[in-house]
Amino acid sequence: MSYGDRMSSTRTARSEERRAEILRAALDVIAERGYRGASLSAVAERVGLTQQGLLHHFPTKEALLVAVLADRDRWDAVPDSRWRLDLLGSLVEYNAMRPGIVQTFSALLGESVTEGHPARGFFTRRYVGVRESMAEVLRAEYGERLPSGLTPERAAPLLVAVMDGLQYQWLLDPESVDMPGAFRDFLTLLGEAAPQG
Repeated sequence: MSYGDRMSSTRTARSEERRAEILRAALDVIAERGYRGASLSAVAERVGLTQQGLLHHFPTKEALLVAVLADRDRWDAVPDSRWRLDLLGSLVEYNAMRPGIVQTFSALLGESVTEGHPARGFFTRRYVGVRESMAEVLRAEYGERLPSGLTPERAAPLLVAVMDGLQYQWLLDPESVDMPGAFRDFLTLLGEAAPQG
């Protein structure tokens, strides 16, 4: 490897480290102030950059937001994208150990339902994929029909709603809401047959 190649490799590694540092700072600022209240200058200040220096890595606030969201999804990724019900339970337990990230995600999700929000497209696309993934998880566990008689496609939005809804309840009252326990209870309900009548 030539001297020039080593220098280029070193610069690239430093740039990636700086981007990761910026993303962590942005996550903190958004968690504290919400997306609309977060400013690029506040993020830049946290990492010891000028706003111009920050713009070198992320040309707009929207680009930074999408990078934060994509980074958060990479943390939750499962190898080969093979989710299983037991892994979903582990994800809920893991989320209970990182309230700041859950809070930021939840705040951005809530804000994104407004018209023109820069994360709206991201969340819309994300939920299409999440519902498809959850339908596959349910199909792998139960086949074409759950014990209740619902198809995986009909039950998938309910599974996603429980996961996200529990996060909001837990964030508001963590002492009263056992998020992992409540999710395990929901999985028990999923596996129960509908009453015959």
